[in-house]
Amino acid sequence: MEIHLAYGRRGLRVTLPENCDIFAPRITPGLPDEPAALRQALRNPIFSPALSQIARPGQSVVIVHTDITRATPNDRILPILLQELHQAGIERHDITLLNGLGTHRPQTAAELRQMLGDQIVENYRCLQHDCFDDANLVSLGNTPLGHPVRVNRHYLEADLKILTGFIEPHFFAGFSGGPKAVLPSLAGAESVFSNHGYQMIAHPKATWGVTEGNPIWEEMRAVALLTRPDFLLNVALNQRHEITGVFAGELLEAHRVGCEFVRQSAMLPFEKPYDVVITTNSGYPLDQNLYQTVKGLSAAARLARPGGAILLAAACQDGLPEHGGYSALLQRAGSPQKALEMIAASDFSSHDQWQVQIQAQVQLHADVFVHSSGLSDIQIERALFLPARHFEKTLARLLAEKGSRLAALPEGPQVIPYPANSAL
Repeated sequence: MEIHLAYGRRGLRVTLPENCDIFAPRITPGLPDEPAALRQALRNPIFSPALSQIARPGQSVVIVHTDITRATPNDRILPILLQELHQAGIERHDITLLNGLGTHRPQTAAELRQMLGDQIVENYRCLQHDCFDDANLVSLGNTPLGHPVRVNRHYLEADLKILTGFIEPHFFAGFSGGPKAVLPSLAGAESVFSNHGYQMIAHPKATWGVTEGNPIWEEMRAVALLTRPDFLLNVALNQRHEITGVFAGELLEAHRVGCEFVRQSAMLPFEKPYDVVITTNSGYPLDQNLYQTVKGLSAAARLARPGGAILLAAACQDGLPEHGGYSALLQRAGSPQKALEMIAASDFSSHDQWQVQIQAQVQLHADVFVHSSGLSDIQIERALFLPARHFEKTLARLLAEKGSRLAALPEGPQVIPYPANSAL
């Protein structure tokens, strides 16, 4: 049978055996009128007064948005949000759009226009968070876990703080959206490193679909609440990046409702592990680099039997990438086992170690092959993976070597499998 894999901007069509089990998100139709749904949510929010009742003329406003590695339709949700603020008497010069980069690279001018639209970039103050800029980080003391935390000064000093984003299952924070817009998005590098530290990532509840009892998410929640955000606007998306749900209002309640909505469409049970699992990282913009595709691998590892194989298709137009610590850490380690040993050392702390840790855990569970038009075989090998230049030939070989039980995640981590006999 022929299926379409979410790959880069255009996708990848491949032929698979007829006995392949397909794990795709339940079909959720896009909202028929996105602007109307957004306005309705802003005017009738969850556990909160309407945005127009919170906003006051003369207030300074910071709106936090996700960066280019996330699929949030910023160019569709932010104009509606801005209209509501203006109708409440907020002037354009009092509004700042703040790109919540976490430890990611800043966006280029062209990328900002792509993300936000020309009208916003040309008419509003647009800033990008820098997790290494001490002058623009303010200490909030320690988290309940004893980790020091600093957060972006522009955000903290605003009279009205609005967090935006989209909700999907997350491989170690449970779900994206909600408090993730503060930690890691607006935090100092050291706060990201401690929140994503070895013991935190290794915790059994630091996984897909789990928030309560997950130390990573619970620390994110604690830090976000310390900053006193005034309003949350999160959305859910389908495979076509259409908005399927809007969740606005008080941070925790709006996020909780959104997570439950997403759980129903994105988490699917399975009965028995598979010999070979095909996955993606949901296509552009989520498969821009190999670093991001660890999410798709983590989802696939839940389906793969120990000693099985995972075949990843990801465009990776931005390479490994070469910026950040991901590539250097992998080369320094030289193998998945040595990567885990290196990161587990008590005195070790490095940018991107969390991604390397999860990648290593996946690789010790199953062999991982990578098909990518944006990476050379040498780059794939430098990242400790096995190249799969010819997708279907590699698949045929893996089925002959590992066994014929095959599953595919065409949309990657847009659907998260879980054992049918386990509790979510």
